[in-house]
Amino acid sequence: MIGLVIVSHSSRLAEAAVELAMQMVHGDVPPIRIAAGVEGHFGTDAAAVAAAIDEVGGAEGVLVVTDLGSAVLSAGLALELTESGTEVIVSGGPFVEGITAALVLAATGAPLAEVAREVSAALDAKVAQLEPLPDPAVVAAPVGPDPHSADEVLINPEGLHARPAAMLVQAVGGYDAVVDVTNLTTGTGPVTAKSLIGLLSLGAKQGHRIRLDGQGPDAATAIGALRRMLADGFGEVTPARG
Repeated sequence: MIGLVIVSHSSRLAEAAVELAMQMVHGDVPPIRIAAGVEGHFGTDAAAVAAAIDEVGGAEGVLVVTDLGSAVLSAGLALELTESGTEVIVSGGPFVEGITAALVLAATGAPLAEVAREVSAALDAKVAQLEPLPDPAVVAAPVGPDPHSADEVLINPEGLHARPAAMLVQAVGGYDAVVDVTNLTTGTGPVTAKSLIGLLSLGAKQGHRIRLDGQGPDAATAIGALRRMLADGFGEVTPARG
């Protein structure tokens, strides 16, 4: 069987998701390890992920399932730290549904590539049961003719990971404005600053330049507030000592 590594910002979240998935498995269970939290707090640790991969590493490979965007970054870095030499795939599939799909299929002895495809499509059944959302480009009224833009470089060590992305969403929500964010370094985006998942999808790391484009009555004020957060490194930059 392949091995599974679950990477999460929260150990309790990861443990609960694995416990739920275990209810679907009958018979032998694939080797599985959790790499979650940092010293009892929220976060991810690339070294811990690498150790987990090595623990379940075998000839049949390892599938890594992650929760939020920065967990993907930690998993990617972990691949450079592993010692087992086993084949590893970091899945982009959903967390809870992906863990369940991975455990069930891996328990049958399915190969790594097949399990990875199953996890990537793990939301299809849910989506098929839902009505499609209206296209915002069709139903949304124009915000206003006066766009405001600014470019900033990310200075915090982990870039636009879950915590600063959530701070941006909360900040923008306080203004009568629509703000789009683009990763100019990678050419990714734009995405709305009101979407946590959208912001994480930018893959914006330290040193990447991002652009803020705002429209609406409070656009200038909103852009100014976001620029101050970026310049402060979201409070994650240690001041230099004199």
